[in-house]
Amino acid sequence: MVDSNAMAAPNAVDLECRNLVKRFGDFVAVDDVSFSIPAGSFFSILGPSGCGKTTLLRMIAGFQGPTSGDIIIKGRSVLDEPPNKRPVNMVFQHLALFPMMTVAENVAYGLKRQGVAKAEMGTRVQKALDKVSLSDAGPKRVDQLSGGQRQRVAIARCMVLDPDVLLLDEPLGALDLKLREHMKVELKQLQHQFGTTFLYITHDQSEALVMSDIVAVMNNGRFEQVGTPQELYHQPKTAFVAGFVGDSNRWMGKVIDLDSGSAKIETSDGLVFVSETAGPDQISKGDRVDVFVRPEAVTLTRGTSVDSSYDNNLTGSVSSLLFNGAASRALLKDTKTGGEITVNLPQTGEFSDLEQGNYLSLSWQRTKAKCFRTDTARQEG
Repeated sequence: MVDSNAMAAPNAVDLECRNLVKRFGDFVAVDDVSFSIPAGSFFSILGPSGCGKTTLLRMIAGFQGPTSGDIIIKGRSVLDEPPNKRPVNMVFQHLALFPMMTVAENVAYGLKRQGVAKAEMGTRVQKALDKVSLSDAGPKRVDQLSGGQRQRVAIARCMVLDPDVLLLDEPLGALDLKLREHMKVELKQLQHQFGTTFLYITHDQSEALVMSDIVAVMNNGRFEQVGTPQELYHQPKTAFVAGFVGDSNRWMGKVIDLDSGSAKIETSDGLVFVSETAGPDQISKGDRVDVFVRPEAVTLTRGTSVDSSYDNNLTGSVSSLLFNGAASRALLKDTKTGGEITVNLPQTGEFSDLEQGNYLSLSWQRTKAKCFRTDTARQEG
């Protein structure tokens, strides 16, 4: 179990979950999860479909009760409080705005249910719309707004109630790609402007990395690692995190030699190179391992001359060019073994004339390769 309590300063925690478990019959959806969120931060839970992140969010919101464990908001347990009494609000993927109401009426809905006086309600609604840059949108109908504007209305409707924590359930999932990219930046700016703690769940690693102060990577009901986006990307603690966060070349292989902090690996397709041992378990000679090298970690030179200053070198021929502007890549086959590796092409344009069949020398340091012992089930399989 990973616990992020150490990352929060004393007396500055908005939300804390302690040993949360949720069972559905024999199935454990959330398995002994503990974490705390520092006040005013953007905390994301990242994981694949079915990992338990939505169940965890629904327990915090009060829509489901935990099998065991505790949920504490601002130092007070909320287990016995119904959803409408908890100091949280939730933005859903499909926003759930009322199409028959104006923007202002949508934002005022929660205040009206609370019995807030009309004059105060109008002031608070306008302040919320000002903060989401929709000052003049109050009289408009929801269907007159763009997707991004509707997203901001949904946030304003929650924030006007001044929650301690805003819960966001994959709110960008229904948007097109270009709008999603724009809203990632806008959501982060809105969170900073309101100063409210955001708890965001997503299966999209780009969303989590771009927006978050802290990310918890969830798999099979547990947190595999909790840390900053930079820590998860550059210092993954498990093979799952290394494979799920960012893009990587991944090989299965066997340890054929060991040195202090590094291992010599032979992969299943014949590549041999030196890797840093990154997992928590002690790796031994003969162990089966998973090895990860990020495409941008590989230095490219034309021809077949290798650079001896690097720990790892191979030469390969270009089998495919994957053009995507600044994110273009090449797929190469090792000239000795036929093993494949994907590399990023530098943004300088130096390789803009690269063609299929060209030869390149590839080099990277051992610290850019991470290896983890393959789990027992996969070894036996």
